Amino acid sequence: MKLTIHEIAQVVGAKNDWSQLADLSVNKIEFDSRLIEKGDIFLPLQGARDGHDFIKIAFDNGAIISFSEKEVEQAHLLVDDNLLAFQKLAKYYLEKTKVPVIAVTGSNGKTTTKDMIAAVLSKKFKTYKTQGNHNNEIGLPYTILHMPDDTEKLVLEMGMDHPGDIDFLSELAQPELAVITLIGEAHLEFMGSRENIAKGKMGITAGLHGELIAPADPIINAFIPDNQKISRFGLPGEDLFITKLVEHKEKLTFETNFLDESITIPVPGKYNATNAMLAAYVGLHYGLSEAEIKKAFKEVELTRNRTEWKKAKNGADLLSDVYNANPTAMRLILETFQAIPKNENGRKIAVLADMLELGPSAAQLHKDILKSIDFDKIDKVYLYGEMMKNLAEISTDKAVSYFTDLDLLTESLSADLKPTDQVLFKGSNSMKLSEVVEKL
Repeated sequence: MKLTIHEIAQVVGAKNDWSQLADLSVNKIEFDSRLIEKGDIFLPLQGARDGHDFIKIAFDNGAIISFSEKEVEQAHLLVDDNLLAFQKLAKYYLEKTKVPVIAVTGSNGKTTTKDMIAAVLSKKFKTYKTQGNHNNEIGLPYTILHMPDDTEKLVLEMGMDHPGDIDFLSELAQPELAVITLIGEAHLEFMGSRENIAKGKMGITAGLHGELIAPADPIINAFIPDNQKISRFGLPGEDLFITKLVEHKEKLTFETNFLDESITIPVPGKYNATNAMLAAYVGLHYGLSEAEIKKAFKEVELTRNRTEWKKAKNGADLLSDVYNANPTAMRLILETFQAIPKNENGRKIAVLADMLELGPSAAQLHKDILKSIDFDKIDKVYLYGEMMKNLAEISTDKAVSYFTDLDLLTESLSADLKPTDQVLFKGSNSMKLSEVVEKL
């Protein structure tokens, strides 16, 4: 981060007499005092504890200055709101460095698509991307201010919980290219309707000064700004679409209407073909060759817990997709899992946990998942959570078992699991199916 204390003070409009402070170069900024190293600036935020309580610890760890909303003993920049100052600094830093931003949002697939875009662009440019789930009003500026000094392309994931979230992030980042992967049902509890979700996701155009790549879902049509350059993807006849797809257990191969050659990616799920198609298009947009794009997909590394095959201790195949869940994502992964051939003498088992933040429609949306379960292809279904009880109550198939205790589910599955089985795990992150996967 090429910034000095005086420069930062001017940008954020510090109210104290910072001119008396030594104009030292700042190494990086951290809001966790445990991560502070020599030469850093500390950002006290309000969480379960007031971040100001950790200023002394931050200086003990090597901080040379801190933001602060009140007068403190240590060297500080006095501001009205630490978070707003942080966001203002990030926007300034992007303007100063002029690093082009590619923004990615969507109800499903945004993290995988972000990873794939970064992998593709890395074949030609020094590329940095959102790390982990740093995709909100804190994580996005943190990503900007942590990008390496030689960054040439910045791929930013933008998450949404409430109306206006994406608008704010887009205005901060000012992307030159933006991708919307899907308009689904995620966060219905806070957004109220799928139309509101579409409007919220289209907030990515608020700061956009280039092309938008968006699904050919008519639900977004009313929210497309006048004169917005847009490429639509999906069904044949759109700007971008898949012409041929072959699914395998641990990979898939597809062709598109805009590439001469087929692409193979080392992850299952036909929805990932769409994610990869979008990344390939972004690569072409920035001048990469098809050979460079194909090589990037062979080496792509995805964020953990996104459609990942693992091996159980007894040899069974575990398909872990447990970072998050909503009805669209659950239907898609069930479709993929059911399309994969069974292992010889093996069974298919689905372990499904609650999908959260679905609002008043939650009970019905859980019941509707039953339509996506093909009992000719799925041998056993383990359901877990208060909401999944709604599905369990309408299922008459003996293959369905319902659990209210995660440990009991784990014990039952472990006792039943055979080395030739394939098991799918899908549920919201806080349902902790990842713990079941790890124990197996």
